[in-house]
Amino acid sequence: MDDASLLRYSRHILLPEIGLDGQERLSKSHALVIGAGGLGSPAALYLASSGVGKITICDNDVVDLTNLQRQIIHKTNAVGMPKVASAQESLREINPEIEVLPIKAKATGELLAELAEQADIVLDCSDNFATRHEVNRVCVSYSKPLVSGAAIRLEGQISVFNAGGPCYHCLFPEEAFDEELRCALMGVFAPLVGVIGSIQALEALKLLIGFGHSLSGRLLLLDASTLSWREILIERDPSCPVCGRSK
Repeated sequence: MDDASLLRYSRHILLPEIGLDGQERLSKSHALVIGAGGLGSPAALYLASSGVGKITICDNDVVDLTNLQRQIIHKTNAVGMPKVASAQESLREINPEIEVLPIKAKATGELLAELAEQADIVLDCSDNFATRHEVNRVCVSYSKPLVSGAAIRLEGQISVFNAGGPCYHCLFPEEAFDEELRCALMGVFAPLVGVIGSIQALEALKLLIGFGHSLSGRLLLLDASTLSWREILIERDPSCPVCGRSK
């Protein structure tokens, strides 16, 4: 690590939980971010500024004017651009030391499996149950920790799956959801996705560095209208068709 990098990350290096060794672990890490929207924006920004050496961002959408209310990685002049290209520009401006790989495609099938296999950690910042369940299955298959967040209206939630605890399917069985809740139809409070996405980055960084206790086995629920948190304990389902012993 050269002098410029030591200066850039000096406030991390001062923390005994991170230090020089932890910062170097980040520089050698690879994070996969699924979605460059409201959650993916703050998550990717903090991963980049913190020095995660390689960040792959996968999203098939383009920047729309309605996105700018909450998707802080995109600027007004990016309207019409692929979100991953816009995100790559923003991350490069924040930290030119890291590598950003933009993938303009839907995170599914063989592509998703290939991307997850190559990464050290996966952040699910998508906005639909189908993607979340497919990402979960792939992460279980490749034993990759999954940091999952969601936000709609004034409510947010976040947890960590597959890090020695239950998977996403244990908490939200796939067959239990047949209707999508999307912010395009329901609305979402702009700072709420910032809070949840930032915590996704926090949990990912802790796991990559190797300190503290993750949210594995715990689901945090945020009510933005009262700024109150609830915690729900999650147990692994032994009969889970994704991660259970009987699968």
